Amino acid sequence: MGDTELVKNVYYVGAMHRDRRLFDELIPLPEGTSYNSYLVIGSEKTALIDTVDPDKIEELILKLKALQIKKLDYIIVDHAEQDHSGGITRVREEYPGAKVVTNEKCKGMLKDLLLLEEDVFISVKDREVLSLGDKSLEFIFTPWVHWPETMSVYMKETGILFSCDMFGSHRAIPDIFKQEGFEGPAKRYFAEIMSPFRNNVRTNLEKLKVLDIKIIAPSHGIIFKEAKVIFAAYEDWASENVKNEVLLAYVSMHGSTKKMVEVLKAALMARGIKVHLFNLATSDLGEIAVALMDSATVIIGASTVLAGIHPLAANAAYIVNALRPKTKFASMVTSFGWGEKAVEVFKGIMTNFKGELLTPVISKGYPKATELTEINRLADEILKKHKEIGIG
Repeated sequence: MGDTELVKNVYYVGAMHRDRRLFDELIPLPEGTSYNSYLVIGSEKTALIDTVDPDKIEELILKLKALQIKKLDYIIVDHAEQDHSGGITRVREEYPGAKVVTNEKCKGMLKDLLLLEEDVFISVKDREVLSLGDKSLEFIFTPWVHWPETMSVYMKETGILFSCDMFGSHRAIPDIFKQEGFEGPAKRYFAEIMSPFRNNVRTNLEKLKVLDIKIIAPSHGIIFKEAKVIFAAYEDWASENVKNEVLLAYVSMHGSTKKMVEVLKAALMARGIKVHLFNLATSDLGEIAVALMDSATVIIGASTVLAGIHPLAANAAYIVNALRPKTKFASMVTSFGWGEKAVEVFKGIMTNFKGELLTPVISKGYPKATELTEINRLADEILKKHKEIGIG
């Protein structure tokens, strides 16, 4: 795709990583990912907006050569993570005069991560404009989506916003412009990466609204030639609105917790509440993150291991806590044999959770009539709480 042209003299020169299955050794990539790099050829100067992950840097170099780029004036870096910046050194080997253009905070990070020297940099300020001749690039600082140094680049002559990680998705697909079906991958990307920074996303969306944006070109996934579609989706996802839904994620060693979860699921559904059920032994954490975005309540079902919480349930609670969801209520159902501190451990993990912790259901061994009654009590309480916030 060396000749993929967004508009005249603006090219996609990124790379597809179809067989990558984990991002940051944490985030599952069922469709691989892309590293979106863009070449802007002005009448006087030429700029590359972001590089690619080091694993794919030779693809970027080949595309620049295919476009017969003899001189590169600027390498603009919107974000210091190596999937954006990792190819800088290799690009500068081919184009040694290219200056690295970024903000002061990002410059400091690039020095630490890539050991770049001071004299390779040009530092820019928020709303500063860099002229390429007949094209101009305006730097829009958009911090904390999802690192503190992130910025976007706006080209007013074409209405293109090079949005860094905002509006992205992890997909390696043949057609970089195919918007159909974007919602699932883009929402998953938001859930996994952007959701802890919802307040910052909302602030930055307001900042971007004043621009006449026609095309959104993010650093991962598809390019949006209808910018308003993904912009509207982000406004919804970044809100604090929740739905009459419960995320019910569990792990069961010998069937006791599974029985409690099955009864709870049925009780919730009988009360008109949608349930997202996940077996933590087999589930994709990305799918759990997506369900978490809309769920008013989170319930963790966990067997007890060595008096504490099962490691898979502990990991799920850790992920929920790290994502800082808009979820309003949380609780547990748990079973134990000889010692029970699972609830105590769960509460200790959920330090970022600002909602209300509902009374858990605890069973010694296989659940009996008393515990099954308690499960129905929990279902009633969840319904009541949902109605109190206007979603039941």
